[in-house]
Amino acid sequence: MNRRVVYTRGGSPADVLTVIEEPKPTAPERGQVLIRTTAFPVHPGDLQAVEAYPGEAAKPVPAGVEATGVVEAIGPGTRVAPDVTVGGRVTVFPQPGTWSQWIVADAEAVVAVPDELSDEVAAQMLVNPLTTAMLRRAAQEHPAIGYDGVLVQTAAGSSVGRLLTGASLVHNLALVNVVRSDRGAAELRKRFPDVPVVATEHPGWADEVRKAADGRPISVALDPIGGKLAEGLLDLLTPGGKLVSYGQIGEAPIAVHASTLLHKSLTLQGKNIGRWLSEASAERRASDVATAKLIALALKDQFDVAATYGLDELGNALEHAVRPGKIGTVLVRPW
Repeated sequence: MNRRVVYTRGGSPADVLTVIEEPKPTAPERGQVLIRTTAFPVHPGDLQAVEAYPGEAAKPVPAGVEATGVVEAIGPGTRVAPDVTVGGRVTVFPQPGTWSQWIVADAEAVVAVPDELSDEVAAQMLVNPLTTAMLRRAAQEHPAIGYDGVLVQTAAGSSVGRLLTGASLVHNLALVNVVRSDRGAAELRKRFPDVPVVATEHPGWADEVRKAADGRPISVALDPIGGKLAEGLLDLLTPGGKLVSYGQIGEAPIAVHASTLLHKSLTLQGKNIGRWLSEASAERRASDVATAKLIALALKDQFDVAATYGLDELGNALEHAVRPGKIGTVLVRPW
């Protein structure tokens, strides 16, 4: 039998997600790969998709888009990525229904896992590193980044935030990290002692960011939170600066007066992995997947796991995934 996580309506993931049993998938067809899943991550975006699902589904909707596992079979005549072989370890993204013991995946979504990476890293090898590559590219589109301009990112202690910090150091991008608390700032300084960190629990956090920029223009801000924090970032940006929003952790909207945008010629831009999937060319996607692998190999110590649960503990995994202050990604082992 195959156990997998599904839902039939939108709402709180803890209320609407359930584990069902069904027959194990049959042999894959042309263009498909059968994978025995060994671990999958619980991303915030996964839970937001469940909450936002409209209406009632006629049949169960499979949950999850990323997982790692072992190839059990490859469909006849199927072209696969380099090093994808029967018995080999792979990661799958984007593939609806990865929260399952068995996955019949589109071959185009299957990527071989380097031997150097553990299952814990492999389960996170694509979504967060691809997001990191996307955000770094969005930042470097501004002509000042890489020269005299400073990049600021909020939620810097998150999984994506840590990867972006590592990537910024590799590419010599001036960066100021912003986190919520002094505790989070202290943890981040241990990991990246050369990168300034500011905690927003202090009323004067914006002035601390300016001080850390040391007179250089704050050209780009990356923010997955929104609300008042994003408004503060707009005030920090130099004329011609850009705010890139890539998440909706906060529920409050971003309130900005038109004069702020007009007088400073600011740009507000939204980025998310879903748009990347729909807009990127095949060449860009292949290049970014290769970059994601390099990020995973170079920064594997930054792929923290907050906790690992079994399918029978799904409710605990969902609660932990949204717990304030957690460090790392929550994983589920489906066996």
